[in-house]
Amino acid sequence: MKSVSDQLNQFGWDEWFDTKAQETNLTGNRLARVVAVDREQLLVIDESGEYRAKLAGRFLYTTEQPTDFPCVGDWVSIQYNGSDDYGIIHDVVPRKSFLRRKAAGDAVEYQMIASNIDVALIVQSCQFDFNVNRLERYLVMVRNGQVAPVVLLTKTDLITPEGLQDLIADIRSAGITADVIPLSNITGKGVNNVRDILQSGKTYCLLGSSGVGKSTLINQLIGRQILETKMVSGTGEGRHTTVRRELILLSNGAMLIDNPGMREFGIMGAEEGIGDSFADIYKLASKCKYRCGLGGHLTYFR
Repeated sequence: MKSVSDQLNQFGWDEWFDTKAQETNLTGNRLARVVAVDREQLLVIDESGEYRAKLAGRFLYTTEQPTDFPCVGDWVSIQYNGSDDYGIIHDVVPRKSFLRRKAAGDAVEYQMIASNIDVALIVQSCQFDFNVNRLERYLVMVRNGQVAPVVLLTKTDLITPEGLQDLIADIRSAGITADVIPLSNITGKGVNNVRDILQSGKTYCLLGSSGVGKSTLINQLIGRQILETKMVSGTGEGRHTTVRRELILLSNGAMLIDNPGMREFGIMGAEEGIGDSFADIYKLASKCKYRCGLGGHLTYFR
C-alpha cells in the first residue's frame, strides 16, 4: 500500500481512507481535501498548499446524484501541477461520515452539508434560539451520518447560573446524553473547554441557527478576526454572516468547518439516528396495535 505523507495525515487522512483508496483503485493518484465549494469551483488543499479545482468533464456528466458531487471535507483524486490554473477532480474517495439534510423545497432529495466529520458541535444560544425539539432533530441528522455530537450552549452571559442549569436539565429530561459545554464569547468563559476537545488531525463542524455565535466562536478559537461577524441586535439575538461552508485549520492541527445557519432542514431515511435520539418514542411505538413507519421524510421549520 502506498504510504501517505505526514502533510495529508495532518489534514485528516488516515488508514481508513488508505484502505478505501486502495479498494477503489485511487492509491496511485494525487489526493487533496476539499476546503470550500463555491458553485462549480472548489478550493482544495494537499501537501503543496491550497489551490483551485474544478470537476473533470467525465465526472461532471456521469454523476447523477447531487450527493455524489464533492462537498467540504471530501477527499478527492485530482490532477494538478503547480503551473496549472486549476486542478482537475476525477473521483471522490468514499466518505467515512457525513452531514446531510433534505434539500429545501418539494424535491425528495438530499443536500450534503459536509463529510468526513469526527464531531459535530451543535450550537444553541441560551436565550432566543434555545429549543430542545430542534436540538433533537440536529442529533438525528448527526447520528445518522455516523458523527459524534457535542452540544454548545452559547451566550451564557445573558442568563443566570440558575437559568443555565434549568436549560441543561431540560436537555437531560429529553433523554439527550451528549456532552454539553456552556460558554460565552463575551466573557470567554467556557471557550477553553471547547479548545480542550479539539484534537489534532480530527475534523469538527459547527451546526446551528443563524446568529448563535458560531463565527465569533471560531475567531475566539483562532485568536484573531478572520471571519466576519456582526453586532448583536438590540434584543441580544445575533445576526447571520457566514455565507459558505469552509474548512479552517487551527494552530493545534484540528480542523473546523464553519456552516451557514439553517432556517429549515429536513430528515429523510434517518431511521438509525431517530432510533438513537427518540428511543422513548420507539419503545412506545413497539406497543402500538397499528403498524406505523417512523421512516420517510419530514421537513421542519425554525
